[in-house]
Amino acid sequence: MNNLKFIANFNKKFSKFINNLLEKNLNKLNVDNFKNLLINNKIFLSIVALIILFLSYLSFPNIHNKEEVASEIKKNLKNKLNLEFNFQEDLDYKFLPRPHFTTNNSSINYQEGKITEIKKLKVYVSLENLFSLKNIKLNHVILEEANFNLNEKNYNFFYNLLDGNFNDFKFEILKSNVFYRSLENEVLFINNIKNVKYYFDPKEIKNMLYANNEIFNLPYSIKVFDDKIEKTIHSKINIESLRLEIDNQTSYDDTDYLGTSEINLINIKSLFEYQLKDNLFEFKFFDKLQNSEFSYTGKFNFKPFYSNITGDTNKLNFSPLFSSNAIIKEILKTEILNNKNIDFYLIISGNSIKQFNDFKNVLIKSKIQEGLIDIDQSKMTWKNNIDFEFLDSLIFVKEGKLILDSNVEININDINELYKFLLTPKNLRKKVSKVNVNFTYLFDEKNIKVNNISVDGKTIEKSNYTFEDILLKENNLQNKIYLKNLLNGVIKNYAG
Repeated sequence: MNNLKFIANFNKKFSKFINNLLEKNLNKLNVDNFKNLLINNKIFLSIVALIILFLSYLSFPNIHNKEEVASEIKKNLKNKLNLEFNFQEDLDYKFLPRPHFTTNNSSINYQEGKITEIKKLKVYVSLENLFSLKNIKLNHVILEEANFNLNEKNYNFFYNLLDGNFNDFKFEILKSNVFYRSLENEVLFINNIKNVKYYFDPKEIKNMLYANNEIFNLPYSIKVFDDKIEKTIHSKINIESLRLEIDNQTSYDDTDYLGTSEINLINIKSLFEYQLKDNLFEFKFFDKLQNSEFSYTGKFNFKPFYSNITGDTNKLNFSPLFSSNAIIKEILKTEILNNKNIDFYLIISGNSIKQFNDFKNVLIKSKIQEGLIDIDQSKMTWKNNIDFEFLDSLIFVKEGKLILDSNVEININDINELYKFLLTPKNLRKKVSKVNVNFTYLFDEKNIKVNNISVDGKTIEKSNYTFEDILLKENNLQNKIYLKNLLNGVIKNYAG
């Protein structure tokens, strides 16, 4: 209605101007003067008339009933996106910088339920057929500050939008969040949307999805298109902070999905081959070198859920679990695996550990049940002389913190080699064959709390060793020196 007031005021001022013009010239009016008056003002009057006509044209939607306008826009959105929009507040029409409608606090229904709440909605309309409400055309829709709620029943919402009609239409989502929830409505993780665009690419002759998002504190971009003729889904994911690119292609029919992902991580190329049929997902993951550095195979059954992953590698990399912004650590903290129905087994063997080459013959055994990660019977050898085995060891989340509570049995094959490495004084070198340590490790704080130490079956009193807390540092050399000093302190107290 503000636009109508503007035009009315403009017309009033323009009429006053014409009246003043006539008053000044009527008393001089004759045939010659009248001709000059018409010639001098014809261009100006034509421009003003066109402006009035154009402003009237742009403001024409305000003449219609707001409910009729809202109803027609909903029909257009349903036709373009196959989504049911609900407007809780009236649509507000604006023609600058280009004609569009805005509204606050709207929502979308999807699969018989509300899937999102939208704080701001903008619907841009074409200048074509603006006078005809029935023929009004939408050319751009923007959602801002929306919260989407997805679960295993409606998880395909964003992918299914690629079936929309984007030939002369764009759809954007800005500054929004996706909450992925369990069926019990618990938030498992949050994906932050910076911007998402759906559009038609005339070169590819396909609908495209391009997005900049952030998940688990990791910014990433993704580009997706679905080739309906060839029945293939193409996607490319880029995580710049990890120097990771994933180029994926999936072929599909009514019941079967078969795909390959080419993964480039810091210039190391690997392949991920997979197949999804009915409720079973199987995969193989390996590098592209002639002499493969690693190979993993696994399967996931979804109903009922169970999984099994086995693999071997030349060097195991634990940074995704232990580094400052470790993605596996962040995933575990979300408690996404805290589900009674999850049954997960992982067995990985490695020749050594990346950045810790003294550790050999590494075997990681883990199983996840009811949100607890059991790593019992995981083993490794240090300098081919000392064997470590994890017993009664669990990784779990408590008060938002990821914790490892573990018992480690240390079998020493040659104690003299250990003393040489630690540079332990000869007068303190007692014969030791087995050490048991019970400790608690806090992943975020990088803090180890030693609860109990026993040597050859004899418990050492806490007053007889010099530390309870070990604070690990980012620098591995500092950690090595630090731990050497601490271990020599224990040996000194035990021997003394």
